[in-house]
Amino acid sequence: MEGQKDVWIVGETKDGKIESVTFELVTAGKALAQALGEKLVSIFLGNGIEEEARNLFSYGVEEVYVLENPELANYNLDLYGTCLEKVISEKKPRIVLLGHTDMGAELGPVIAFRLGTSIVTDCVELAIDESKGFLLRTKPIQGGVALGVFRDEGLPQMATIRRKSFLPAERVTDSYQDVSVMNVDLSGVRKRIHLLDRIKEETAGVKLEDAEIIVAGGRGIGDAEGFKVLDELARYLKGALGASRAACDNGWVPTSIQIGITGKIVAPRVYIAVGISGASQHMSGCSRARTIVAINKDPNAPIFKQSHFGVIGDWKIVVPAFLDKLKSLE
Repeated sequence: MEGQKDVWIVGETKDGKIESVTFELVTAGKALAQALGEKLVSIFLGNGIEEEARNLFSYGVEEVYVLENPELANYNLDLYGTCLEKVISEKKPRIVLLGHTDMGAELGPVIAFRLGTSIVTDCVELAIDESKGFLLRTKPIQGGVALGVFRDEGLPQMATIRRKSFLPAERVTDSYQDVSVMNVDLSGVRKRIHLLDRIKEETAGVKLEDAEIIVAGGRGIGDAEGFKVLDELARYLKGALGASRAACDNGWVPTSIQIGITGKIVAPRVYIAVGISGASQHMSGCSRARTIVAINKDPNAPIFKQSHFGVIGDWKIVVPAFLDKLKSLE
């Protein structure tokens, strides 16, 4: 791997602010850089984000690149892919990490293909193979019921990281350095995708991915009215409402709160699963919760094998009683 060195993370911003997944990438990248005795480098694409990107120095990043152009203000696969391919080809990092977000999950494989290397997506653990210095990438397989470890010798070594797999980095210093700003010319890039409009979905309460407490319902809730009860509990606990795919497919709740291998990945302190059987596809989305509480009338529901606490009973009796008890403790 002569000539290939350093660990790079591809940062993300939204509305001019660094996205939380970037700080999780810093934690993952820092451990790898220390194991290799190399630098941790971040790269951002955008417009007018130099000062915001500079903040990563205070989290332990040793070098920060910013690719600037007004057309990079919003994510575009054609533009971002071309820019990153060029810079990575020139700078030759050993490892490149992206978040397993809407952007990273799409962008990572495109860059890997163009660079003639491989990528492992949706990783939950990373390590360095001490014998040869290659990246070991661990991800859920077989619907989330097992973990697979992947290693190859292609360069750069690439991976996308599942949200909440690593704790966000903490500030370690107040010192700042100069950001390396590259003004890129995109006039010759074929732009096949055009942003016509951006519509923000207004959400009340805590964002699902950031919630410390989640109350999630499944097929066992029965209808949309039942989810109103769960939503009341979630709001009372200052948490967020979630759902299984079955509940979303039935139209009881929007797909934006779907949790599972085909939905969102969450890692709250407490996950209250109501009327959810515990299929592997759903559990892969919440298995990193610190405490899982299951409420189900079926004593043989698979979720009881993966939960820390279980209540066997009708949720229509258990949840209201629990909510009433909470209110009585005020």
